[in-house]
Amino acid sequence: MAGVRERGSRTQRPWSVYRATTFELSDEMIGLALAGNSQDPDEPVLEFSVVCTDLVTPALDRKPNSFVAVSCTTPPQAFWTKHAQTEVIEGTSNPIFLSSVAFFQESNINQQTQVKLAVYDVKDRSQGTMYLLGSALFPVKEILQEKSHRLQLELRSAENVRVGNITVTAWQMEDRADQRMSLNRLPDGINGRTVLTVDESLTESMGVRIKFASLCKDTLLRSVFGGTMSRMYRFPTTDGKHLRVLEQMAESVLSVNIPRQFVKLLLEEDAARVCELEELGELSPCWENLRRQIVSQYQTIILAYQETLSDLSDYRGPSFKASNLKAERKLEFMPTNLHVQRMRVQDELGFEHTYDVITIGAPAAHCQGFKNSGLRKLIHKFEEAKKHVYEEGCSALSSSQSIVFIPQDIVRAKEIIAHINTLKTQVSYYAERLSRAAKDRSASGLERTLAILADKTRQLVTVCDCKLLASAIQALNAARPEYIASKASPSADSEQVVLRNDQDTLLAKWSGRNSRSSLHVDWHEEEWEKVWVNVDKSLECIIQRVDKLLQKERRPSDASQDSTQSDQQGGGIKKGNRGKRRAFWINPGNMSEESLSSSSSSPLPPSSSPPPPPSSSSLPALSSTHPEHDSYGSPGAEEAYPGEWSEALYPLLTTLTECVAMMSDKAKKSMVFLLMQDTAPTIAMDLSLQYRRDVVFCQTLTALICGFIIKLRNCLRDNGFLRQLYTIGLLAQYESLLSTYGEELSMLEDMSVGIMDLRNVTFKVTQATGSSAPDMLPIITGNRDGFNVRIPLPGTMFDALPREIQSGMLLRVQPVHFNVGINEQQTLAEKFGDTSLQEIINLESLSRLNSYYEQFKEVLPEDCLPRSRSQTCLPELLRFLGQNVHARKNKNVDVLWQAAEICRRLNGVRFTSCKSAKDRTAMSVTLEQCLILQHEHGMAPQVFTQALDCMRSIGTREGVIQKNLSGLLPVRDFRLDPSLMYSLPLLALSPNLLVVWIFLSVAYFLAKLRCS
Repeated sequence: MAGVRERGSRTQRPWSVYRATTFELSDEMIGLALAGNSQDPDEPVLEFSVVCTDLVTPALDRKPNSFVAVSCTTPPQAFWTKHAQTEVIEGTSNPIFLSSVAFFQESNINQQTQVKLAVYDVKDRSQGTMYLLGSALFPVKEILQEKSHRLQLELRSAENVRVGNITVTAWQMEDRADQRMSLNRLPDGINGRTVLTVDESLTESMGVRIKFASLCKDTLLRSVFGGTMSRMYRFPTTDGKHLRVLEQMAESVLSVNIPRQFVKLLLEEDAARVCELEELGELSPCWENLRRQIVSQYQTIILAYQETLSDLSDYRGPSFKASNLKAERKLEFMPTNLHVQRMRVQDELGFEHTYDVITIGAPAAHCQGFKNSGLRKLIHKFEEAKKHVYEEGCSALSSSQSIVFIPQDIVRAKEIIAHINTLKTQVSYYAERLSRAAKDRSASGLERTLAILADKTRQLVTVCDCKLLASAIQALNAARPEYIASKASPSADSEQVVLRNDQDTLLAKWSGRNSRSSLHVDWHEEEWEKVWVNVDKSLECIIQRVDKLLQKERRPSDASQDSTQSDQQGGGIKKGNRGKRRAFWINPGNMSEESLSSSSSSPLPPSSSPPPPPSSSSLPALSSTHPEHDSYGSPGAEEAYPGEWSEALYPLLTTLTECVAMMSDKAKKSMVFLLMQDTAPTIAMDLSLQYRRDVVFCQTLTALICGFIIKLRNCLRDNGFLRQLYTIGLLAQYESLLSTYGEELSMLEDMSVGIMDLRNVTFKVTQATGSSAPDMLPIITGNRDGFNVRIPLPGTMFDALPREIQSGMLLRVQPVHFNVGINEQQTLAEKFGDTSLQEIINLESLSRLNSYYEQFKEVLPEDCLPRSRSQTCLPELLRFLGQNVHARKNKNVDVLWQAAEICRRLNGVRFTSCKSAKDRTAMSVTLEQCLILQHEHGMAPQVFTQALDCMRSIGTREGVIQKNLSGLLPVRDFRLDPSLMYSLPLLALSPNLLVVWIFLSVAYFLAKLRCS
């Protein structure tokens, strides 16, 4: 394996890893070195670490608290631009900084670029007082030409007095031999760290798998994420080596894109609900008033969705919502501070490990407030109100026309509507495919499609064969204004299906006073049964006809003889009146009769020619049990057009689809009427609750889609994960740090419901239609009963997926949610309040997590899971988690750490949130990163605290604070006044300092306003 890597390095290794064989490098080679690594776009073109020695302060009895600010300028630019800064190291004259300074490809540096290193002494960290200790300059060309790629520079104060030394060591410039030199030849370490050079295999091992996972350059990820920030660190390990850590954070364009799609779907769903109510037809006055009230409520909520969709479509701001916009009405469907936090670790052998966490402000309906509590309590109140209405309905049943349905019937009604919509569409689709197969004379296609059509039709008949539908139809008929009149005097013009044998082609036509939109016949349960039996019988006729066609196809001699006879008959028909026409009537009121007279007149389809006098022959009804008679399976049509399969099947398929349409429409209307009765008493509360739930779910769904995309991309060639994905689904673990006190308690209620609603979400991976960024964006379909998210992948990535996922298998999600409050409000809750909600949430999620692992053990091998250096096996981790969840321990953060590790070990996606995804989230994410570095990669324990402080003070989470304060990107990306640039980053050193600074600024502004 090593030999393969060595041979491949000759062509894949970037110029930046070669050491110059002479003391001078040509400008061409320096240019190549600064051009970057084409294999890994995240590889910096130049990275160096700094070490200060012998720092001197004016007060000789005090050692400095120092940090280095790095600025650069490239001619002809005439001013300095802040690029980066190190962490603050306190109380030493010889600080060694863990954070390295990295220039990436977008930095556009060249050999003429000048780098300025300014060392600051922080006198009082809480107040932010500091002064410039000294500075030094060097050109980029100088460090590249230096044989050891190491510069020792003097630090000079503003008075040109020497105040110490600074050593700059460039990484990725040493060859393997120099890297293996003895540790005693290197500078002595401080704070447990030794500056080591890097193994050139860091870039040799950057294969295709890593190259395609860049947040900045990957075809898929760059279409979803943007505004990437990067920080570099070098951490020593317990065995004297080092880790190269790249920390990145990016926003997502899905913060706006997904809410737009989601609100549009909600708008369409509610508009369709109004249409369904309108299509119920004429109702008696009391029911009509009830319908008007419901429609009015829906129109109000539709107007709100329309305004939201318009606001989201007009939005042109950044692709994240700052925390001060949480309660902004126009943006309430957008998640707060949605970012992806990534840590990439390369060890001494060049192995790459990537850890991603999605950070998001707690999904909650901030705009609607929390005065009336959150979703959990609101849902409970709504269910109590429904229960009260049901009890009142049962007591008043004797004096009411309506039928009272139990809650289980309501759930069943929604399922029936969904099944009818799906199966009706599928029956029409496969009927069309059967017609196409007949036209192509494909025997195999005919048999295969017929089998599917028969299965779907029988499923539909099974759905409609239930007593709930029959009783709902009775209730709908009883709500008609002419109900009593129709019972006393049945209308002669009742609705019916007319089947006419016109020009040897069976056509179906609805007749009746009000077409199919309303029925005015008093159907009883047995009469409804005959409607779906009609569908079943028409299917049997199609099966018989196909069987006869296929039998004739297998007997060519008989078929040719029949063809000659039929041609003669056909010619006579064309020259004459095309034979006598036969009429079949399907009248629900007369289905029990043996035959139907065809002498009654009926309107013809628009395409029909003027009809001859109707036949006086009596024909059996469709429900006749004798297929050999001249009904659907009549051999007359066979003899008329032998071999013309499509014309032989067309009338039967038309009959089937029309009968299915009649049955489906009637069933759907009855179910809509049933749901109307159920929702009417609590419609205002129902829609208000649903709106809040939609807001919370949209925020949660957006984060989930981001997590799914980045996890799928990272594990595209991990066969174990892909097998787990399509077998038992994706584990999504949400970690929240909300207290159970005050408003955050209601936020926790909202968030827990939004996460549990993710169980109705499925994913489907498709091949992208193009290569542009819009072609890679996910597409949402479905409704509140279930949403499906289609994830387009470029062709090369899609081809790498297993066949099961390529074929369109729906991928499920198993969400779990663990919460532990950690702030001072949680202290109040634990002493004076109630923490039961947190305990319930954690217990529920523990149960689901155990269930997910049990499913995994049943169907998948252990080698599907990623490897870990931990000595604790998964069952033990789950047992420890269970103990901590059941333990009544205040602020038990062990629950969060163990749940996070179990999620990573089970190939899950991690989500972390607090109220705004700023301070508490930053603390959690950085702590998790340092724990991973120590437990999984052997980071030296003595630098744990320093590494944690380093990530928290100058890491990428600093950018979230800056963006929320000013709405701008970090100051290093802007050319501002130097004094401002040097002071602002210090505000991120401490959350307390930040709060004090904001408070004083506001107080100063108000005082100035009052004076003026």
